[in-house]
Amino acid sequence: MDIAQTIARLPERADAVVAMISPAPVRMAFEIVETPAGRSTYEWDAFVANQEQGSFYHRYAWRALNEQFFGHRAIYLEARNGGALAGVLPLVLTRSHVFGRILCSMPFVNYGGPVSTDEATAQHLIEAAQAYAGQLDADYLELRCATPLDTAMQLSTHKISMTIELQPDPDQLWSAFTPKHRKNVRRAYKDRLTVISGGRELLETFYSVMQRSWRELGTPLYEVGYFEAILNAFPDCTRIFVCRQDSEPMAVALVGYHGQTVEGMWAGTTRAGHDLDANYVLYWDMIKDACERGFKRFHLGRSTAGSGAEQFKKKWNAVPNQLYWYYHFPRGYEKSIVNINHPVFHLAIGTWRKLPLWVTRRLGPPIARLIP
Repeated sequence: MDIAQTIARLPERADAVVAMISPAPVRMAFEIVETPAGRSTYEWDAFVANQEQGSFYHRYAWRALNEQFFGHRAIYLEARNGGALAGVLPLVLTRSHVFGRILCSMPFVNYGGPVSTDEATAQHLIEAAQAYAGQLDADYLELRCATPLDTAMQLSTHKISMTIELQPDPDQLWSAFTPKHRKNVRRAYKDRLTVISGGRELLETFYSVMQRSWRELGTPLYEVGYFEAILNAFPDCTRIFVCRQDSEPMAVALVGYHGQTVEGMWAGTTRAGHDLDANYVLYWDMIKDACERGFKRFHLGRSTAGSGAEQFKKKWNAVPNQLYWYYHFPRGYEKSIVNINHPVFHLAIGTWRKLPLWVTRRLGPPIARLIP
């Protein structure tokens, strides 16, 4: 049974009829369609901006980033009610011999999942995604959501997002830190650490630190062109921060802006930066900057519950928000899910850390594009 037939068999509701995914020019009261590539992004992005579940990672420009730089197929679903946009769900199919075929929303970033005006529309989008997973012979469908879904899909709660509620005056946040934390931040500043921020002009510095930092973490890094494309796609909604001792970069971060929220996306620190606690200076400058720009929340990125990263972020009075990762197995049996805590991955991480930097620079990008 193909996708059109599967979607057509979805349960009907009293006030809506799910249309077949088909190029046929049939206008129905309710339909789910795949957004054509190359279409104007304005309607999609305006919808995402006006919905509570919408995030920086739901913006339409991520489609081209995943297709052009990683070579993955992107499927962007729209739910329309009487022609009006009522929901969206971005999906990306990643394929590799090691990790299998994974239909994910969204890979490589903190989260994704459906965005809709009501729960019924979200359900239709989920059912359509499940149909696509079967048609595309995916090992499993993975929906990484910041809010819970009303679904029977298998749920994992091993990831959290750490969030700081910002204030217009950063001194209010500073006063709420523990005396020990304030002392650590002041001490780090005394080591001649300063922070600059900007755009593409800091990309080379950002990438150089990231290459060294992620090698130390045992994690392959994307090609520099991917980060450049992100800056180009979101020129007014991204910013690079660099913490330096004199002129030497010690720690870096790339953040995104969406509505009233700052999204911490990627960060890295050199060995010397770790010794100098450069992250204390980097994070406090980023938090102050977010307050002064009028943002209400700072998501410090995704963390594994109970990890060292979570403990560091708690020092800034960041509050853990549960992330909800849902799984559907179209073949009717559970397929092994990518899990970095597996002994095989621990071995790979340990090996990667020992490789020369010139080797990880060469091998990192083709490997990183396969790890969702």
